[in-house]
Amino acid sequence: MSKYTHQFRVYYEDTDAGGVVYHANYLNFFERTRTEWLRSKGLQQSLMREQTNTLLAIRQLTIDYISPARLDDLLTVSTEVISHSKVAMKVKQTMYAKDVLLATAEVQIVSLNAEKFKPMRFPTQYLEELLF
Repeated sequence: MSKYTHQFRVYYEDTDAGGVVYHANYLNFFERTRTEWLRSKGLQQSLMREQTNTLLAIRQLTIDYISPARLDDLLTVSTEVISHSKVAMKVKQTMYAKDVLLATAEVQIVSLNAEKFKPMRFPTQYLEELLF
């Protein structure tokens, strides 16, 4: 399973009064990286819903804040699938500034029927794309 990496610059709007990234904004950086990871695989969530009635939803998310990200840092955020089943997958995400580990996250993503909001099997073509 391959690792996807994306970079972001920390802007003033991402920080608190002390110039440190506000804790909730880590979620945004992780989410944006997962979205870009999907796009890198040729998958767009709007098209997934349109074509196969599939939504991806976060069921569980755990973040370990290790060191603060600061104004003007260039963040490198990665996403990697660490396990999967027929309806869910778990990804590990890491966030670095230079060589300093800032945060890690484990995210459980489930495949949902877009109309019923009930778990459904990942369409085979999506699962194959996401795992390689």
